[in-house]
Amino acid sequence: TNLVFFALHGKKMGKCCHLLCGVMCVQGLFLDGARWDRQAKVLAEQKPKLLHDMLPIIWLKPGERSKFQKKSTYECPVYKTSARRGTLSTTGHSTNYVLKIDLPSDKSENHWINRGLAALCQLDD
Repeated sequence: TNLVFFALHGKKMGKCCHLLCGVMCVQGLFLDGARWDRQAKVLAEQKPKLLHDMLPIIWLKPGERSKFQKKSTYECPVYKTSARRGTLSTTGHSTNYVLKIDLPSDKSENHWINRGLAALCQLDD
């Protein structure tokens, strides 16, 4: 089964997420290689001298990809750290890889691939 995960929300986590059944809320992911346009609610080019941008709350809603509305999205990989590497696990993925999330975009997927766009769980400080 192909699973799809995404829905971005601008509200605070406390009041909205506990009301949703079958949905997991994630807060605190950072974009590396792009920024989140909070007005248009799509991926956008990075601003000068801004290396990382925090994503709003993401609702992870599992389901079959064929049953979701077709939208222009980028399948954004999520990594634990900015290293984007690790040892290969039995699943065939790096131990640093978490999952991929579909983020709304008005640009092609290749556009973001060329920029090396990924979401990170933590920043290097």
